[in-house]
Amino acid sequence: RTNTQNTERIMNFIKTFLAGLLAFVVGSVVVFFLWLFAILGIVGSLTMEKSVAVLPESVLKIDFSELLTDSPSTNPLAGIDFTTMETTPQLPLFRALRAIEAAASDPRIKGIYLRMNGRGGVTGTALLEELRGAIGEFRKSGKFVVSYNEVYSQGQYYLATAADRIYMQPEGMIDWSGLSFNLMFYKGLLDKLDIRAEVFRPTACRYKSAVEPYIMNRMSDANREQMQELVNSMWGTISSTVAEARGIDPAELNRLTDRLEVSLPEEALENRFVDGLLYEDQMNDVFAELGVEHDAKGEYRFVTLGEYASQVGADLKNVSADEVAIVYAEGQIVDGEGYGPEIYGNSLARTLAGVRADEKVKAVVLRVNSPGGSALASDVIWREIELLRAEKPVIVSMGSYAASGGYYISCPADVIVADRLTLTGSIGVFGMYLDTRDALKNKLGITLDGVKSNTSAGMGQLAPLTPTERATIMRGVDKVYATFTNNVAQGRNLPIDRVLEIAGGRVWSGEDALGIGLVDACGGLKMAIAQAVDKAGLGDNYRITEVMEAPTGIAALFSSLSASVRTAFLRSELGDMMKEYGRVREATRLQGVLMYSPCKLELQ
Repeated sequence: RTNTQNTERIMNFIKTFLAGLLAFVVGSVVVFFLWLFAILGIVGSLTMEKSVAVLPESVLKIDFSELLTDSPSTNPLAGIDFTTMETTPQLPLFRALRAIEAAASDPRIKGIYLRMNGRGGVTGTALLEELRGAIGEFRKSGKFVVSYNEVYSQGQYYLATAADRIYMQPEGMIDWSGLSFNLMFYKGLLDKLDIRAEVFRPTACRYKSAVEPYIMNRMSDANREQMQELVNSMWGTISSTVAEARGIDPAELNRLTDRLEVSLPEEALENRFVDGLLYEDQMNDVFAELGVEHDAKGEYRFVTLGEYASQVGADLKNVSADEVAIVYAEGQIVDGEGYGPEIYGNSLARTLAGVRADEKVKAVVLRVNSPGGSALASDVIWREIELLRAEKPVIVSMGSYAASGGYYISCPADVIVADRLTLTGSIGVFGMYLDTRDALKNKLGITLDGVKSNTSAGMGQLAPLTPTERATIMRGVDKVYATFTNNVAQGRNLPIDRVLEIAGGRVWSGEDALGIGLVDACGGLKMAIAQAVDKAGLGDNYRITEVMEAPTGIAALFSSLSASVRTAFLRSELGDMMKEYGRVREATRLQGVLMYSPCKLELQ
């Protein structure tokens, strides 16, 4: 009987367990599909073009309700913040520039209102500069541009100085303190974890400082030198532009900046940083003064940049005309094939090969926004650009940063156009090896042992690197550096001695890069397109196409969901900490010879 009771208990347990398991599975499936339908609904709201009626006497409102991005996103969930389930539409730079250009000649648009208080913004210094340039071109039409905000960040104020008039709230604030660059070092953490980093860097690459956080506790003298000059150059561009726009002596502007004498509204007004202190409702009087007519209810008509961009259309040129193709290279450069926020070497090479084979495409603009990455993947892309350039003009447009591997893939182009605030150069390479054996043993109690057929099989896994192994790694690093510098010399038509003089892993602002021959002109995406049209001899009969590869079907959904959840997590309260952890984790996975920029500067 006891056995029977035990059997019954076991059977009841199995039934209960299976019922619970079934309920869990069914519940999970239901929850999954509920989330799926919710996400698809949000995606639909993001991707569906709003039918906005642009009426006469409208004002184009740039309010950052959209996130201005360097390239179109292939992720349909990119605008969703999964921590709040709120959506922020994304607006690619090219569409934004085209919309502002169209608004200049649109009789329905009376002017531009800069009201930068939305959840979106601008992702990078170069985009800020190009948006500012587009607004400056818009002013040449004779239409007004006015700006208003309660609080101006430095980036917002830099953009606002493109306006005819700048207003702020009487109790607001301006952050105007200059640029800084701060670097976090992990050597102390690695020491506590018993992890030892070993770096392989050519002697000539003393400025190649991307590895310094793992082997040092502070900036090297060489890195401090280059970063100070970079910050000075970029701030010189920003401050001189603002000084000219506001009619302030540059020396006086820097004195005010050093002493933080324009943070309060009264100080900003006294020192000509703003033209008036108003509450937002008083901006109606400004619009009336500028000749804008209100509607029957006494309200003014505003259309956001994203809404107006959706009305401009894909291309105003002849759909049967020859094409200028824009190809985007944004993110870190990694090996292999794939989609997402990285540049996969083989995938981008395949895209470029497709453009090369397309007879309708007569010129190519490669938009590069990358800190570099894998030397091997960079070379795969470089080769395809060489093949493409042999058949069609190739113009590179550099975004906020096109350094190291990003410059490697740029150097073969016929023309390189960089924004003045682009971070570029960093012609250098390195390799890094992390010895984690002591960490595994001392922290986790894990030891390694094994056998091998030859002396250096599995090198570094069971024992420290030998002199022979170190020499082998160093030969590979030196070879890639020699290839890199020779490619630059060939692509830029410079003597190799000159390239070696300006290389060494050093980073430059776009403005300084122009002076030393690393780029051909300072300007944005529109200038690069104009160069491509001119090189191809297309005149006015052409159209612009944007070429992007993206996953399809269920793979696209899951890859997008993964990327979006990761982005949302990094935006959470633990985001900053996890970003730093991510950098350390990335360092433990670095393989092969690498090309990374030492920094990325943002004008907040």
